[in-house]
Amino acid sequence: MTATVLGIELGSTRIKACLVDADDPARVLAVGSHAWENQFENRLWTYSLDAVWEGLRAAVAGIADDGGDLTSVRAVGVSAMMHGYLAFDAAGELLVPFRTWRNTTTQRASDELVAALGVNIPLRWSIAHLHQAVIDGEPHVSRLDHVTTLAGYVHERLTGARVLGVGDASGMFPISASGAPGGEGVDYDAGLVARYEHLAAGRLPRPLVELLPRVLVAGADAGRLTDEGARLLDPTGSLPAGVECCPPEGDAGTGMVATGAVAPRTGNVSAGTSIFAMVVLEGPLEGVHPEIDLVTTPSGDPVAMVHCNNGASELAEWAGLFRRFSELSGAPLAEDEVYDLLFREASAGDADAGGLLAYNQLAGEPIAGLAEGRPLFVRTPDSSFTLANTVRAQLYGVFSTLALGMAVLADEGVRLESMFAHGGMFRTAGVAQRFLAAALDAPVTVGETAGEGGAWGMAVLAAFRLAEAPDLPAWLADHVFGSAAVNTVDPDPDDVAGFATHLERYRAGLAVESAAVDAL
Repeated sequence: MTATVLGIELGSTRIKACLVDADDPARVLAVGSHAWENQFENRLWTYSLDAVWEGLRAAVAGIADDGGDLTSVRAVGVSAMMHGYLAFDAAGELLVPFRTWRNTTTQRASDELVAALGVNIPLRWSIAHLHQAVIDGEPHVSRLDHVTTLAGYVHERLTGARVLGVGDASGMFPISASGAPGGEGVDYDAGLVARYEHLAAGRLPRPLVELLPRVLVAGADAGRLTDEGARLLDPTGSLPAGVECCPPEGDAGTGMVATGAVAPRTGNVSAGTSIFAMVVLEGPLEGVHPEIDLVTTPSGDPVAMVHCNNGASELAEWAGLFRRFSELSGAPLAEDEVYDLLFREASAGDADAGGLLAYNQLAGEPIAGLAEGRPLFVRTPDSSFTLANTVRAQLYGVFSTLALGMAVLADEGVRLESMFAHGGMFRTAGVAQRFLAAALDAPVTVGETAGEGGAWGMAVLAAFRLAEAPDLPAWLADHVFGSAAVNTVDPDPDDVAGFATHLERYRAGLAVESAAVDAL
């Protein structure tokens, strides 16, 4: 029987499970998935914990439905969307509904933290949510025993271990850059922890380091799957208890692993409900930039992250309109067929999308200066309103805010030799990849596992735990990506010039988007 490892990722719209060969992690054996959506309740984006476990069980059941053998699993890894706020009391009871990364209600906290710590603290980071609750004097703060991310919560229920992979932990509170190679000594920045303790003096029931999960690097021992944990994932009893578990990670970390972009001068773009770019740095940035988060790879190396709250969700809404039209026409198309046709039509559009503008902001977008989102499709009377340009504008809209943030890194002189992309929108060969290359003016590579994304990346991290190898980048190069089939698209000069023209118009049109937030 082939020994396998199981990777699970709780994304924004889909929970995915991926079973791979433990000795050949590039070999995907079975996948399972479950669709879910966040809820906007009491003006906050959230998911219920019941929905978490319902979705996890459905995704793992899909592995068996796809022919996977759960009895062969020897290691498990869990990943989830980063940041946000899950607060628990000493009995393990959730004190307030899960506040996801998508919430932008922490501006005052972020401002205070930036002033006190001297580093960028994005609105979605866990410490921003915690400090906003402190500022607002929320009653639950006095009962706090610990806070964590979604991946940390699931991992603790599965293993009993309150730990977090360093990549995910770096979205809770800044990580020290003084750790030794291989991750030894990597932890929350002690100096900044002390500054925060001074800022929050007398307003927290416990020291900050006792509230946060313990930090682990890739490959570390993060506990074992308990009997209860195994049954939470698989009520049938096929999944064995006692197997190894690797440190839980965030979707940014699994995106880096899934693209092999964990060494300096490499980067990756992950496109889903949100879209973000990760660029592994050779050294610190000169300035503090609100557009740039400083996080880490799963091994603890410094990374510049450009995170946009809004990714492909609005594009999916438009695809849904065309899918419904196909049903009404009597020639219904599957979802992937709709995307394939629309994307290929977009290839024939004008390089600047014919003057059309698509703003994909369903939620607030800090990089664009928007506290809330209002999806807009805007054109002037003389614009070229064709289907090709309409779809191209929607695709450009997914990448435009990302391009604004990446320009900051370019101004810092950050060198980028390769950019990898993953996520479902890259399944149609070449199209989204081509437009991303134009937006970044850099080659973009997509591998065969682009559609599997973070769940596969988490399975790879679980395999790395079993391998007990000392160096993640070298192990990935030798055991995962050495013979992987990839496709690289170089930026087309006409596309680059067209996207640049589009981006200038997009910047100017943000005033329209801002006015819509005020008026609607």
